[in-house]
Amino acid sequence: MNYLDKNYKIFVAGSSGMVGSAICRLLNKKGYSLQNENLLVVSRQDLDLDNKNEVQKWFRKNKPDIVIDAAAKVGGIMANKNFPVDFLLNNLRIQNNLIEASWEFGVKRFVFLGSSCIYPKLSPQPIKEQYLLTDSLEESNQWYAIAKIAGIKLCQAYNIQYNMDTISLMPSNLYGPKDNYNLETGHVMSSLIRKFYEAKRDNKPRVICWGSGSPLREFLYVDDLADACFHILNFWDKDKTISPIDKDGNPINWLNVGSDYEI
Repeated sequence: MNYLDKNYKIFVAGSSGMVGSAICRLLNKKGYSLQNENLLVVSRQDLDLDNKNEVQKWFRKNKPDIVIDAAAKVGGIMANKNFPVDFLLNNLRIQNNLIEASWEFGVKRFVFLGSSCIYPKLSPQPIKEQYLLTDSLEESNQWYAIAKIAGIKLCQAYNIQYNMDTISLMPSNLYGPKDNYNLETGHVMSSLIRKFYEAKRDNKPRVICWGSGSPLREFLYVDDLADACFHILNFWDKDKTISPIDKDGNPINWLNVGSDYEI
């Protein structure tokens, strides 16, 4: 079954960010664009996703058929440590407003983008979807993780109670165009890129990195995540036999997206 139709209007929330812009680039290649009026984007200045009334008015006027929630307050370990309220409360508001409005205005399919940090700190490897909420989180980014878990569970709740078509995708460590290269607030890959770039430019004899160097990371280029989003929009059904199930054998509505390759 193919779920997408060229006449559908796809709203990419957070279209100016790293993930949102990658999704828009791919949708453009697939024939979705502002000119064709089947791709909807809106700037932060024109729509405050924190504001429930503004979001409701926007949905009432524009009536999207598909919503991809790539909007979030994101950052690395230092940012999470310094701004826990922002990472928890802002993300809860944004995702709640989008999910509620999507249900109220009859969106046909809602895609929620989470993060691999939703899983327990000491999760068995490789991480499977059913490991969610089986143990304690990594403390350094727990605020962001808790917000994302709430989003996944709200999508699942709408699916259970109202049969809303929702999908949540959990990407591994992302990098790519429009990443944040601030050394205090950026993620690991962008921070490493900047450190090595500046060391090369300034002829520094060494680069100092955080941590011991022993942890393994699974990185994912952001355009590959966009490919996964489009594929899932088209083809995924949580009731298929190949879809993940929980410990009791029930289908779940979130999927991991990664490279299956650790560094």
